[in-house]
Amino acid sequence: MPTGKLVRDKIPDLIRASGRVPDVRVLDDAAYRSALHAKLLEEAAELRGAMTNDEVVAELADVLEVLAAMAALHGLSFEGLVAAADYKRSERGGFARRLWLSTAGAG
Repeated sequence: MPTGKLVRDKIPDLIRASGRVPDVRVLDDAAYRSALHAKLLEEAAELRGAMTNDEVVAELADVLEVLAAMAALHGLSFEGLVAAADYKRSERGGFARRLWLSTAGAG
């Protein structure tokens, strides 16, 4: 993939409003899928580096936006994604108990 990164829809307009000329193109499905995966890793790294509560909230919002876009790419609404997460949580639990499994154990 060429140099650059996936950006939110209004970023080119904001660049134009500042007097600059953005170099943008629309990605095909395969490139978009790849760019979303890269964006998810980028946003997760930024979340990990967030220091303040406000930064954490902003980065969580970015991660959520990428997840919503990934869900839509696969024909799933945001509500459908939440329902799938709810179902999985009902079957396997969440992370509220903060459990760390060192080994699966014998037998």
